[in-house]
Amino acid sequence: MLALSSLFFAALLAATLIPAQSEALLLGLMWSGGHATALLWLVATLGNVLGSVMNWLLGRYLIHFADHRWFPFSAKQMARASGWYRRWGYWSLLASWVPIIGDPLTLAAGMLREPIWRFLVIVTFAKGGRYLVLILVAGG
Repeated sequence: MLALSSLFFAALLAATLIPAQSEALLLGLMWSGGHATALLWLVATLGNVLGSVMNWLLGRYLIHFADHRWFPFSAKQMARASGWYRRWGYWSLLASWVPIIGDPLTLAAGMLREPIWRFLVIVTFAKGGRYLVLILVAGG
């Protein structure tokens, strides 16, 4: 249970503002053979999606703190993500798994009041798909 909890929290943190790496842990657990690969995929996906929901909430409710020094994204990052989001709309969330731009995109979705149901569908597809491809490429 500790391994699955660790994977969940690593995936959650990797999708938030805190730098973390969940892929290495996922692969290590998969290669150790102690857990079903489908369960590992599910746990990693759930954690990563929940982390993205935290970004959505941050964008939705805490955007008025954007001028504070502790706010995790720079004005330039937020402008770039918002511009991308305005140009491509909710389909840009398919790139939510991409390092560097994915987290600001999920923040922008909250800022621009993307409905949570659509956000969840697209982000779950994107992040679950990324973990699935990783597992398949790694021989799982």
